[in-house]
Amino acid sequence: MTAILGISAFYHDSAAALVVDGEIVAAAQEERFTRKKHDPGFPVQAIAYCLEEAGIDASRLDYVAFYDKPFTKFDRLLETYLAYAPAGLRSFSLAMPLWLKEKLHLRRIVRTHLKGCRAPLLFMDHHESHAASAFFPSPFDEAAILTLDGVGEWSTTTYGAGTGNRLQLTHHVSFPHSLGLLYSAFTYYCGFKVNSGEYKLMGLAPYGRPDYADAIRTHLIDVKKDGSFWLNMDYLNYCQGLTMTGPRFHALFGGVPRVPELPIEQRHMDLAASIQQVTEDVILRMACHVHDQTKMTQLVLAGGVALNCVANGRVLREGPFDNLWIQPAAGDAGGALGAALFVWHQLLEQPRVVSGHDRQHGSLLGPRFSSERVAAFLAELGHTTRRWADESKLLNHVVDQLEAGRIIGWFQDRMEFGPRALGARSILGDPRSPRTQSTMNLRIKFRESFRPFAPAVLSEHAHEWFDLDSRHESPYMLLVTPVAEVRRVPLSKADEHTMSTDPDLRRRVNIMRSTVPAITHLDYSARVQTVDRLRNPRFHALLEAFYRRTDCPLVVNTSFNVRGEPIVCSLDDAYRCFLATEMDLLVLGDYVLDKEDVGQSMNAGKREEHLAQFQLD
Repeated sequence: MTAILGISAFYHDSAAALVVDGEIVAAAQEERFTRKKHDPGFPVQAIAYCLEEAGIDASRLDYVAFYDKPFTKFDRLLETYLAYAPAGLRSFSLAMPLWLKEKLHLRRIVRTHLKGCRAPLLFMDHHESHAASAFFPSPFDEAAILTLDGVGEWSTTTYGAGTGNRLQLTHHVSFPHSLGLLYSAFTYYCGFKVNSGEYKLMGLAPYGRPDYADAIRTHLIDVKKDGSFWLNMDYLNYCQGLTMTGPRFHALFGGVPRVPELPIEQRHMDLAASIQQVTEDVILRMACHVHDQTKMTQLVLAGGVALNCVANGRVLREGPFDNLWIQPAAGDAGGALGAALFVWHQLLEQPRVVSGHDRQHGSLLGPRFSSERVAAFLAELGHTTRRWADESKLLNHVVDQLEAGRIIGWFQDRMEFGPRALGARSILGDPRSPRTQSTMNLRIKFRESFRPFAPAVLSEHAHEWFDLDSRHESPYMLLVTPVAEVRRVPLSKADEHTMSTDPDLRRRVNIMRSTVPAITHLDYSARVQTVDRLRNPRFHALLEAFYRRTDCPLVVNTSFNVRGEPIVCSLDDAYRCFLATEMDLLVLGDYVLDKEDVGQSMNAGKREEHLAQFQLD
């Protein structure tokens, strides 16, 4: 047996992944255990979980693989500060203690936390870790590879190809020229948090017009025919400062950055639409060039920018590739998995068997809880419950509740690896109800009203409801595609006026655009998750039950958390989230808790204890 532990840490979304004899046994982000969103710390608890899942301790590890090369990254940091000196002194003084005390001493940290481990510690190239996470678990024997993120050691974008059990990256774009950091600059400027708010900017884009796209192309980015690019750093501040943008950026786009929580203006919506359009155009141009150079018909993607599912949808629809596969944990977390797989296939030269399905196991790679654990947990809280041993009766009961307009907390099987809830740690609702969107955003998620929700749809019916070819799938919710024309509802003159002029985003988003309004965004798009029986049999069975009852093969699926919190991991996390929101039903495995019954059956002291621990950001 060969056990390889992959680790990513110290920047954002630290994680651990364990590969045993080439099989992905476990993977999880540290944030799910510590409850600190995007936790960058060394993934102590995630590592402990991975070892427990495999039934081994650290002494049984054969290799430990870290997802990048700290000394090379440190070299880039020093060169950058030197190039901009004396500017950047404050940033330098804040960064150096972290590097000198922690980031440069990874060997010591690993030995401290992995007691008894004598395995060699290997350091991967950051973008090779991304590439390995995309290619090696993919369903393709050969594929072109494109990785895009903020920055690794020096590279910000790379491409190459993989065949069999080997990959090679042949071209790259170097720091400070970074599509990811440019997108993050607009994220920061529009008042969202860098490295976590980029998806908010993407969701805001359909509310605006790309009026600033030409200004971005003229002043900020010079894009070449092959998709490579150069950024004008006179407008950006991330090399030497503590902010992303500088005075020339602010003058170009009409003022200082928006303060978080202040109203979003039409200007911010237009800026979001503009940088989204530019980003999509650059990625599409890159994809076309990579296809031209590699002559391959499949494409795999990874890196934080690969989470831009709107751009991914355009690449699939408009690009030259027959198919694409995106690593579900495309950001830094996935680097832990890529590092472990790179050691197994590339360094140890172990063969890779392609079966037509990906090897990610539905990305359900996190902790699970048995029915016995659930029963003991509920008994401790003082709840009188019964187990729904008959799955069909359980699913029909949940469908009854969905039809009644109730919101369901759905906690099943193993937790997802990556940023998306895929039917294991999900909140579900009826997509046909025009009230579901506002109820979920304001009463359950406590988040911005403009944010869209995603549909989980039976894979065999996806092409009937969305502009998605029946040959293609989107099992990891990483493609945005238009809602099918036949499902759309014509807008009245009054609705068209509201859509284009109303400053209240809640009124805009609540206009009925299709027969499934809860998942249809302003531009008739949806971030689709196709659900099949192989990857997630119980979730597939629930959708089948809903379809039989309603003739609608999809439900609203959003992550089981509230704003500012990571997706729930444990039974306790799920229960506290259930209590602190206006969620109606909590389904823990085979057990169902109804909010109407909870107050009568539970221990009052325990309820207060749980609520006191639950804090919103």
